[in-house]
Amino acid sequence: MIKLIVLDVDGTLSDGSVIYSDSGEEIKSFNVKDGLGIAAWIRLGREVAILTGRESKLLEKRAEELKITYLRQGVEDKLKALEEILESSKIALNEVAAIGDDLNDLKLLRHVKMSFAPRDAAKKVRKNVTKVLKKKGGRGAVREMIDKIIKKEYLRAKMYEIFF
Repeated sequence: MIKLIVLDVDGTLSDGSVIYSDSGEEIKSFNVKDGLGIAAWIRLGREVAILTGRESKLLEKRAEELKITYLRQGVEDKLKALEEILESSKIALNEVAAIGDDLNDLKLLRHVKMSFAPRDAAKKVRKNVTKVLKKKGGRGAVREMIDKIIKKEYLRAKMYEIFF
């Protein structure tokens, strides 16, 4: 059973673009379907972690909005950050699924039970995950991953109860 999903940000939750306003403020766009999938996952009693190498106030706001349990920014070693989360949460590594798109995600992706990559992920990442998704990063890939896990774990009826 997957209890925790781990999300990368740039190239996964977003399309990987980094945009700055004239005042130097960072701007990102997030897919609302990804957000609804994350919210549904949490309402199913499961947990979410975001692990990213960058730091952003905007991401803090998005994580708070979605009630994401774990947000770690400025992370150099995502597997080590995950191990710290698992130690405090009592979730096992074989209860974790993750999504990532680039080389800095590989170490983590190789260790979790289920690993996913958006369609536009780096070739090396696509070759080392459980499933390459049809959607691109920032364009519904996270939602597609969550839907696949929900289907595999026979949670679809329970998820529909949340919304109907």
